[in-house]
Amino acid sequence: MVRRAPSAATDDSHKENTGVRSTRNKMPEVKKEKAKSRAARVESDEEDDGPILNHFEEEKEEYIEDDDEEEEEEEEEDGSSPKGRKRARANSFGDSLPSGSQAKGKVKPEVKTLPRDEDGFIPGSIVRVQLRNFVTYDWVEFTPGPYLNMILGPNGTGKSSIACAICLGLNFPPSVLGRASDLNAFVKLGMDDGHIEIELKGAKGKPNLVIRRTLSAHTKSNHFTLNGKAASGREINLRMQELNVQVSNLCSFLPQDKVAEFARMTPQQLLKETQRAAGNENLTSWHETLISAGAELKTMQNTADEDRKTLQTMEERNANLEREVKRFEERQEKEAKIEFLELVVPFKEYTEAKIRYSEIKNRQRAQTQAVHKLQKKMAPVQELKNQLERQHRELESRREAKKTTTKNKFAQMKRKWEQSEKLEQESEELKNKLDGLKKAEKERQKNIHNLEKEISIIQEKVDHPPKFEDVSGLEEEIRQLKSESRKFDDRLSDLQERQRGVVREEADYKARIQDAQHRLKQQDDVDHRKLDHLTRWDRDCAEVVRWLRANRHRFKMEVFDPPVLSLTVPDKRFINAIESCFSQNDLKTFVCQCEEDYQTLNRLVVDTPEALGHKARINTFYRKQTGVNPPPVPEQQLPELGFDGYALQYIQCPDGMVWFLQNALSLHRTPIALNPGRVDAARAMDALSRDGGINYIVGNIFNAVRRSKYGKRLAQNSTREIQQARNLVATAIDPAVKQEIDRVMHEAQEGVRQCEVRMAALSEEDRQLRADHKDSKNKYEIIFARKSAISKEKADFEKLKLRLQSQKARLQRLLEVPSADAERASLKTKILEKARQRMNIVKEYEALLRQAIAEQVECTKLGLEYLQVSAKKTALDVLYRTQQEEVDRASAIWREVNDAYSAAKVDSKAKLRTSKEKLDAAKPEMRDKFQTDETGGALDDGRSAQDVQGELDQLKAELEMNMHTNAGVVDQYRKRQIEIANLSQKIEDRDEKIQKLEHRIKSTRDKWEPALMRLVDSIGEKFSSAFDRIGCAGEIKVSRDADYDKWAIDILVKFRDDEKLQLLTGERQSGGERSLTTILYLMSLTEHARAPFSLVDEINQGMDQKAERAVHNSLVEVTCKPDSGQYFLITPKLLPDLNYHERMKVLCVNNGEWLPEEKTSGSLMSMIDTYIRTKGTRPAAA
Repeated sequence: MVRRAPSAATDDSHKENTGVRSTRNKMPEVKKEKAKSRAARVESDEEDDGPILNHFEEEKEEYIEDDDEEEEEEEEEDGSSPKGRKRARANSFGDSLPSGSQAKGKVKPEVKTLPRDEDGFIPGSIVRVQLRNFVTYDWVEFTPGPYLNMILGPNGTGKSSIACAICLGLNFPPSVLGRASDLNAFVKLGMDDGHIEIELKGAKGKPNLVIRRTLSAHTKSNHFTLNGKAASGREINLRMQELNVQVSNLCSFLPQDKVAEFARMTPQQLLKETQRAAGNENLTSWHETLISAGAELKTMQNTADEDRKTLQTMEERNANLEREVKRFEERQEKEAKIEFLELVVPFKEYTEAKIRYSEIKNRQRAQTQAVHKLQKKMAPVQELKNQLERQHRELESRREAKKTTTKNKFAQMKRKWEQSEKLEQESEELKNKLDGLKKAEKERQKNIHNLEKEISIIQEKVDHPPKFEDVSGLEEEIRQLKSESRKFDDRLSDLQERQRGVVREEADYKARIQDAQHRLKQQDDVDHRKLDHLTRWDRDCAEVVRWLRANRHRFKMEVFDPPVLSLTVPDKRFINAIESCFSQNDLKTFVCQCEEDYQTLNRLVVDTPEALGHKARINTFYRKQTGVNPPPVPEQQLPELGFDGYALQYIQCPDGMVWFLQNALSLHRTPIALNPGRVDAARAMDALSRDGGINYIVGNIFNAVRRSKYGKRLAQNSTREIQQARNLVATAIDPAVKQEIDRVMHEAQEGVRQCEVRMAALSEEDRQLRADHKDSKNKYEIIFARKSAISKEKADFEKLKLRLQSQKARLQRLLEVPSADAERASLKTKILEKARQRMNIVKEYEALLRQAIAEQVECTKLGLEYLQVSAKKTALDVLYRTQQEEVDRASAIWREVNDAYSAAKVDSKAKLRTSKEKLDAAKPEMRDKFQTDETGGALDDGRSAQDVQGELDQLKAELEMNMHTNAGVVDQYRKRQIEIANLSQKIEDRDEKIQKLEHRIKSTRDKWEPALMRLVDSIGEKFSSAFDRIGCAGEIKVSRDADYDKWAIDILVKFRDDEKLQLLTGERQSGGERSLTTILYLMSLTEHARAPFSLVDEINQGMDQKAERAVHNSLVEVTCKPDSGQYFLITPKLLPDLNYHERMKVLCVNNGEWLPEEKTSGSLMSMIDTYIRTKGTRPAAA
């Protein structure tokens, strides 16, 4: 079930107890009246023959079975407009009706108290109630009467449960009861489900309505049936509206837990609830119309006043700007003329440029003709010149070709000559070799003799080799010495390793000594002792502290260490009391000052192993700082109660930690008293826990006071003895720890001394080992030198063998050289061959020489022809240059004229383009004026461009003399003129609306105020009479105000003779006085009530017997009249000798363990009837 929030536009109850009238038949009439006039029409209040149409607003707080129905209802309540609730207008009956609903054409039905049926019940009255597994009931069913129903029974039997059943069974919210807010809380304990079945009287001639609501103990779901068929909560609400059931109105339905709330209602609320419950059915709608219309009128009047002030200000500002605007307009006129002249100047310049262009164009055409004439005159000379040039080129080409051929011949002759020279050189070389044959033979013989001698000597040495020393013994000695060297290396490595081990062991002992010294120093540090204590208590927490101190830079703000480290108590008398306010988790909580740091700390330490390498379990705190609950009594009043002060006063901590101590531990609300003899326990508990639960400390006792949230809110105090503080005190140095550190340091020092002794022995061993190794090394070097010498002798002998072989091979080659005669014959043959080759070359050279002479003769002839043509060409060139100079002079004049022509053409086009661009960029009106003047010939006024430019410069100078006015000021002036006109019209329209609204308010008030005064006067008369009958005084009056929402009903009462009439409030009068006033007001209201039934629950609690008897008798008299409605009075007790009426019905609740199982047994009325019958027959039998 979803509980809907009440709308701000309506009260939290069903509204309007007026008659029902079909809107289907009324709609055409309403539309017809609206077509005739938009003004509200008010019908006469004196027409009582027919029901009055009154707009009805449905209940704003209810329980909906599904989300779809909830959304539909919210749309209806909001006026079905996406822009929210629309402004209320008064309909023809003065009702407040949202215009959105009128636009839809939906008019909700009006309601009224329906006529009583023949059985005495008014439609909507309760005919039967059945409950199953509801609060205290397993099962019950009873039938109330149509008038006063008095429900009696001891406390706890379930009387108020009947009021709960009526409220919930008719789909009114639990908030009406002031009890549990969940529906499943009303199912009897131990049961899975239950139901409420209520039968309401139907309209005359129609069947009764049987409504059943089934509740579940385990879920919040529930469902309705209406006459045996499934129904929604909305359908039930609509039926309640049709029957005008007002359970949510305290004037009609007053549960036990809401009696005090009636007195606490503001006078304004009382007026609204009274209008809904009694009197003219249109009072509420008239009142709401006045409230909304009055608020609207006030808003419109304030807006109108502001608009008038704004209008006056705007008019004053425009008056100040008129002179500047005039100056601006004059400036605009000159600017317009300047703008026009700026169009005329380029036009004039273009006209002048066009004239210059036409003149120079004629000159260019004439000069072109003169150049063409000269070019035609020199055409024959040009043709002959071209012919001679062709002949000249042809002869030159042939001449060059002959030159090339001659050069090739000479090149061939040169190559032949070089070949001949080469053969001659080779012949000379052969002749030289022939002459040197004798000398070479002698040299060969000499070399053969020397080689044979050297071979003989070497052979002698090879045949008699030297004796070599055997090196095997030396090699064995070398192997032994190398083995000894390897052993030395192994022993040396082992010795060095032992030395390194001793060094490492000594360094370890020294580190232990330093660590022990550091630990001894830390034992003197209080903060370290606390952290060491925390490490033994919670290792994770201590690791996080150390990590946090090393990583402060990773957080936006400071993250505080747990209170066990960051909090101190300077006054040691309070340390036990202070520590008792903390739990172990509180002492180990890390406090963050912002959400970002809180998330970062939890992510790095708790959620992931990123910080410590493993996840840690720690306590963290962060809450956004808001207001804190104030102390139960001011600090200055604590000594009066025997307390020394609040716990927070005796604590020193960082400023950011204070919020944690206030919000999480409430130390600013925890008083401490060291001397228990100064504290009155009962007085202290009552004073400190007046506003709710509180903790306080007296001596060595910790008190935790809690008050119940129900009933009389009695205080309950639980105590515990305070233990000796262990965590907030600075721990002393532990002797055992100090002894252990001393022992470790002594052992380490002894280990250092032992290491020094062992190192000295190892050093001596190293020295001896190195001395032995030196002797062995010297011996090895001597033996190795002997072996090297023997090896060198063997190598030299092997080289000698190789040289012997080499020299023998050389000797063999010299012996195999051929004889000198054969060589001499070969050389002579080669010389003869070279001579024949040279003869052939000479013949070829002669042939080439003859050919070259012939070519040279022909080339000479071509050269003579070439010189003759060149002479003719030179003579013709002189004549050609003379004529060409005349053409060049004419062409130069043409180019000069043509350049001027081109420049004039470009200038003309540029000025034309400039004129067009300026014309295109001009404003449309300026462009039209220019085109008109041009077409009409006004621009051909004989003035030059320079004259027009002079006029333009003069206007610009005059414009500079005119001070520039900001165009924004002029725009502001003209814009404000429009705004002034619009605002004036707006004020006029609003004044008209205000008049209409004032007329509507007066019309509605003329109906509402008399009807309200008649109702209040009638209620006040009965109320005063009732108070007079019990010897007290009471008065009811209407409190008026300019704001219709502040109109109120004031209940003034006086219960003692020496008092004056005082306003009824929830605090001024006692509970009995409030109850008496409430029931007398409700009784006074009863005759005017329009609801089908009313209920009051235990209203007589706290009354004395006199008041209770008077109230009872008056209530019976009022509620048992023939035209009275159904009334339920729930009471746990009755006084003797009270007045009763035959129309009232008394229902006695008999609830307990010893009840008959049959549901039809145990009827008290049946038992009374049986008793009467039995008593009546006894005398006759006698």
